[in-house]
Amino acid sequence: MSAYRYGEYNDGPDPLAPPYDVRAALDEMGDAILSGSTPVHALRDLLKRGLPGAQDRRGLDDMLREVRRRRRELRESGRLDGTLERARALLDKAIGQERAELFPDPSDDARLRESELDALPEDTASAIQELSSYEWRSQAARQTFEELRDLLRREVLDSQFRGLREALANPDPEAMERVRQMMSDLNEMLEKDARGEHTQADFDDFMGKYGDLFPEKPRNLEELVDILARRAAATQRMLASMTPRQREELGNLINQTLEQAGLADQMRRLGEALYARRPDLSWGGQERMTGEEPLGMGDAVTALEELADLTQLESSLRQDYPGARLDDIDEAAVRRALGRSAVDDLEALRRIERELEEQGYLLRRRGKLELTPKAVRRLGETALRRVFSSLDAGRRGDHDQHDAGAAGELTGSSRPWRFGDEQPIDVVRTLVNGVRNGGVRTGTAVKLSVDDFEVAETERRSAAAVCLLVDLSYSMALRGTWAAAKQTALALQALVASKFPQDAVQIIGFSNYARVLQPDELAGLDWDMVQGTNLHHALLIAGRHLDRHPDFEPVVLVVTDGEPTAHLMRNGRSAFEWPPSRETLELTLAEVDKMTRRRATINVFMLAGDERLKEFVDEVARRNGGRVFSPSADRLGEYVVSDFLRLRRSR
Repeated sequence: MSAYRYGEYNDGPDPLAPPYDVRAALDEMGDAILSGSTPVHALRDLLKRGLPGAQDRRGLDDMLREVRRRRRELRESGRLDGTLERARALLDKAIGQERAELFPDPSDDARLRESELDALPEDTASAIQELSSYEWRSQAARQTFEELRDLLRREVLDSQFRGLREALANPDPEAMERVRQMMSDLNEMLEKDARGEHTQADFDDFMGKYGDLFPEKPRNLEELVDILARRAAATQRMLASMTPRQREELGNLINQTLEQAGLADQMRRLGEALYARRPDLSWGGQERMTGEEPLGMGDAVTALEELADLTQLESSLRQDYPGARLDDIDEAAVRRALGRSAVDDLEALRRIERELEEQGYLLRRRGKLELTPKAVRRLGETALRRVFSSLDAGRRGDHDQHDAGAAGELTGSSRPWRFGDEQPIDVVRTLVNGVRNGGVRTGTAVKLSVDDFEVAETERRSAAAVCLLVDLSYSMALRGTWAAAKQTALALQALVASKFPQDAVQIIGFSNYARVLQPDELAGLDWDMVQGTNLHHALLIAGRHLDRHPDFEPVVLVVTDGEPTAHLMRNGRSAFEWPPSRETLELTLAEVDKMTRRRATINVFMLAGDERLKEFVDEVARRNGGRVFSPSADRLGEYVVSDFLRLRRSR
């Protein structure tokens, strides 16, 4: 006996799990598409809104609002010159303490020292530079000046390495020496990587020594470079956002501090390496900070770093550029800016987009998003449900002809099977025939011969050749009737496919030219921004469809908002003229007469009340015997479907 163990499946996705239900998402898109939107815009709007439900996930617009709120908060958090302001305050305090110590002393040395203090330059960095060799009389002034130098050392290094402020909180020569060694090792590692000699083991050794100085906990050199480069670029943007005088003073303070710490050369090497690796970052942009609270250099750089992340995140969340996809959104940036829950919301949106493609509802072809036939069928069913929801129950019906024959509802009787029959097998009658004819074997098996088979008879349904001619001209969009026309075409296609599969339906769109529209085109179809309503060409194509089905009952339905203004010339080109030329009207009416000789009734659905259009459709009705309808756009589908059902019942 083989031994079996049962437990939780952990080798990838559960193969027995039901597929992710994206029908609600498709229906949400369908509402927009049936209202005239394209699949691309419908999907983008859905992802922006989010999909309401049990978990009520946020959409991109909610995240975008949160990102913009966070940007406003950061801009209003303070001023960039906080370190410069605090340095000036400590410098003034030290000088004041020294003057207080010198004032009671009547000696010439005291007066000489006072003159040195009076001659200090206004520039903070230059004054600090000159005082670095000054022999302080006041112990308090000496301590204040050392506090100033410690402040600058911490702020300057914190502006480059987020974790060094705490490491240098207390003056410690050993801690400073460790920072120097870290920067030397970091530069050597970057140079080694540039030569192609770096390994992950080298990085792991580096983090083993200095990991406490990098609170972001990078996992490899690329992540470390990204962290340091974004911070270095933020430092440059901080300087660029200051006034020229502030920029010069703070720049001098930074250079002076690095020189005194013995880090100037290492920092220069690091800056060059980071820029070479990430030139794509914004190294010189400006950011306007409007807050009143002065920010230290480290805090200011952190704020500018976050602002840069938020600006980039805002751009990707807008999804308003060609070929935009949710994969473009940086998950790490979302986590930093909005928290873990936003990452979950983003993954839910990505799953919707991914599953719509994987489950065969959406297709990307040459960078363009298209609905598949499977999705179009579902949208057609939705459009049909909308139409039927507005119909009275008494107006619904079928079009069965109750005599035995081809596909239809079961009549309850059966007959012997003949070659070519498509009716369902009557299993009970077939088995009874086998038993009667001696086909019983040992046990319960029954041997069947061809003569034993019987088929269930069904009601005969008349077949129809259906032509729906839909106006695609620019005026349909201007009048706001295009969405209703598209929804009507989808509904009629779904009705014929589901209720009358024996019918041959063809949907023809016409503007300056006419063309046959395939079922999978309908949902993504848009109006044509051209001049011309070429009903002549549309009737020519419809006539060929009817001629290919001579034994089918002809049904022709026309949806338009204007009289014919174009016709097809002998050379195959379209001729447009407005008001309509006599030739256009004569050629179009000639095709109407051909339809009449084919016994095809043309019913016209007018979506506008122009006098010339009324005159034209009245002439069509007089010549053909068809009917004219003037529905509002929101009831067009109801009128067309009802009329189609009426025609089919009458046949």
